[in-house]
Amino acid sequence: MTNSQTPLASVSYVMPVLNEEKYLEGAVLSILEQDFAGPVEVILALGPSIDETNAIAERLAKTHPVQLVHNSHGGTSSSLNAGIAAAKNDVVVRVDAHSKLMPGYTKLAVEVLNQTGAANVGGIMSAVGHHPFQSAVAWAYTSKFGLGGGTFHVGGQAGPSDSVYLGVFRKSVLQEIGGFDPAVVRGQDWELNLRLRQAGHTVWFDPRLQVEYHPRASWAKLAKQFFDTGIWRGELTRRSVKTANLRYFAPPVLVTLIALSLLSAALGWTLPLVLPLGYLAGCAALGILSGRKVLLGGHVALLVVLPTMHLAWGAGFIRGFLFGVD
Repeated sequence: MTNSQTPLASVSYVMPVLNEEKYLEGAVLSILEQDFAGPVEVILALGPSIDETNAIAERLAKTHPVQLVHNSHGGTSSSLNAGIAAAKNDVVVRVDAHSKLMPGYTKLAVEVLNQTGAANVGGIMSAVGHHPFQSAVAWAYTSKFGLGGGTFHVGGQAGPSDSVYLGVFRKSVLQEIGGFDPAVVRGQDWELNLRLRQAGHTVWFDPRLQVEYHPRASWAKLAKQFFDTGIWRGELTRRSVKTANLRYFAPPVLVTLIALSLLSAALGWTLPLVLPLGYLAGCAALGILSGRKVLLGGHVALLVVLPTMHLAWGAGFIRGFLFGVD
């Protein structure tokens, strides 16, 4: 922190919420359990949920210091912007309803903001699964073989980073760059952090900052999430090819090679089947190597989880990169 900067001492938690009846209460309680000495406020930006989410939020607001902000659009970026606009404090802590802040998260994050002078700090997405399929997804999230080894998935040294999970922001800088882009449906963190860096600000990763994340618990939801995310990653990569990490191109290359292999096999060539069969064998080996990190039965689920994540994301990326999001 430079001498000209006033130490940050107050926090606004902002959580975009849509159809999160299973996870909302636990996420809010993890916020309220944070040990932070300064002023705090909790803002839930409610979208048009079709389950009991909003009723749960209203009940929490009656019994806890929780403020509700309604966003009829329902998009994550616009909900975040609505929450940020309502925030009164120096620091904006982004929280997702699928997540739980680890004890001491806020206190440490604000210390790191003050020490580094960064505009945004964040740490590790600590994925946790509560049944075999979800535990397989969680393992894939935290493995370099699942999501490619980004620091906020697998860890690394503290220091400047391209992006971090969720984020703890200086509110003044968020206002300076115009907040989140409402037109970006997925990958809004990456897009915002790119603009922060382009404006000369620092995005700082610290592995001590950990957030428990509950991944999708069904195949259909996982496939949709990764296909949609892949589309937006392809679109954002097309916009900023020079800043894209090479690992983004691995899944689309895999999809292309497997598709060519299967097409060749359909034409009567047998050798190309070596690639898809070898890929499945590799997934099976990873299921064995995952050991006790996956619940019993999750090792077999990895045979479905890993190809779903890789191929759905890769197919989405190809579509987004070539044709955009329209």
